[in-house]
This record gives sequence, C-alpha cells and structure tokens, in this order.
Amino acid sequence: MTSRGPERQVRKAAAERRREIVAAAARVGLEDGLECVTRQRIADGLGVQSGLIHHYFPVVEELVAEAFTSATTAELDGLLPEAAAAEAGNGGPLGTLQRFFTLISDTEFDNVSKLWINARHLSRYRPVLHDQVVSQELRWCHRIEQIIRRGVREQSFRCEDPWASAVRILAVVDGASAYINTSADRRMDPLTNLARTLAEAELGLPAGGLRLP
Repeated sequence: MTSRGPERQVRKAAAERRREIVAAAARVGLEDGLECVTRQRIADGLGVQSGLIHHYFPVVEELVAEAFTSATTAELDGLLPEAAAAEAGNGGPLGTLQRFFTLISDTEFDNVSKLWINARHLSRYRPVLHDQVVSQELRWCHRIEQIIRRGVREQSFRCEDPWASAVRILAVVDGASAYINTSADRRMDPLTNLARTLAEAELGLPAGGLRLP
C-alpha cells in the first residue's frame, strides 16, 4: 500500500489570489478588528505560507486598508446599490431610501458599524488607512447625494442642497452607531428612528415618509 504525499496547492491567477487575500482580510477585520489583520493570520486562514501574502502585500498596511475598503464597499452596494442612484427601479429614490433606513435599523450590519469605528480610530496613526477612510466617507456621501438629486428631479423630494443633506444624514447615521461597542443596549432604541426622521425633514417628506409601506 503506497502512501500519498500532500496534495499540491492549486496555482491561482494573480488577480484571483489577490482578491482572495483581501476578502480573507476583510472577514478578519469585520469579525475581530483591523488590528488582527496580519500576514500570518491571513495565511493561516487560507492555508498558505505567509510569504505568499507578503508577495502580494509587501506593506501590510496596504492590506489593512484594502480589507477596510472591500468590506465597506460591499456594505454600501448592499444598502444603496449604485444603479439605484442613477436608474429607475426599486421604487425610485423614495423606495431606495425607504429600504436603506429599514436595513440599517436591523443588526445585520453591526459588524460593519464596528469596523468603521475601528478604522476611524486607527486612521489617526495609519496614513494609508486614513486615505481610504476619507475616500469611503466621501463615496457614501456622493451615493446619497445622487439619490437625493434624482428624487428632486422626479419631484419625490424637496431639497435645496443635496450634498449638505447627504452629509447631515450620514453624520446622524454614524453618530447613532457610535454606541454600538458600549451602551448600545440602553441607547440604540431611542436613536433608531433619528436618522430617518432627520432625512424626512431634509427631503421635505411627511413624518413616516421614509418607512416602507
């Protein structure tokens, strides 16, 4: 009876391998924090040598930044799909924002909220991550702005300054999530509808206008 040696690892295309590494790093960042994104941790999770991670990311801070960007881009596209900002469908701008405020009131995105807090703290000391945090913040604001502008054109909303309204709405969304690591059990319920209420006022909608029917 002959014994079989260890199976050869499948060689993957460079782009595919890089995406795999970033996705693994994003999972670690979401579950345990960006401080835990190390070459060895990602290598162990993928069953590869840490040298392979180093090959694609000689500077580990670039991997941390890409992990953050990957996770928060997936969040943005899940909550506010880009097509919804530019095209009809899904109930138009009104339906898009109704869906958005319904989703963020659930716990499904709690880990991403924690990731944002984590990244904003670390970005004080990590320039590469800082640049990505700023980029993603602005990307979020522009996505909301696009939806508001389309709603104004279609006369679903009344808003004189869509950019300013987008910034204020997201500031309240982020502010409410600031308690998620500490006193969420006592503070989140009173804050649940704060961002929605502000958005309704910003967009000239009646109370409850951004609730799903």
